[in-house]
Amino acid sequence: MPVYEYECEGCSKVFEVQQRIADKPLTVCPECSGTLRKLISMTSFQLKGGGWYTDGYSGPSNGKNSGDTAAEKPAAPPCQGGTGACSHCPAAT
Repeated sequence: MPVYEYECEGCSKVFEVQQRIADKPLTVCPECSGTLRKLISMTSFQLKGGGWYTDGYSGPSNGKNSGDTAAEKPAAPPCQGGTGACSHCPAAT
């Protein structure tokens, strides 16, 4: 069940409440009967390291493709052997 955080506009008290998603938000402070406002809190859930992204959902570079990369990248033009036609090629230097 999700935990929601509220702040009272009357007494400035901040507290957490476990509620169902379908429950209506609280509107009255249990301490002073002031108006409550629902806060947006940082989550403790973090994605770090390899995990799901590199293992299964990152796309073709995830290592689970058939190994056929010709369909993914166009073939490089043939090297002109130092004529300067492909300046990024090691043979052009």
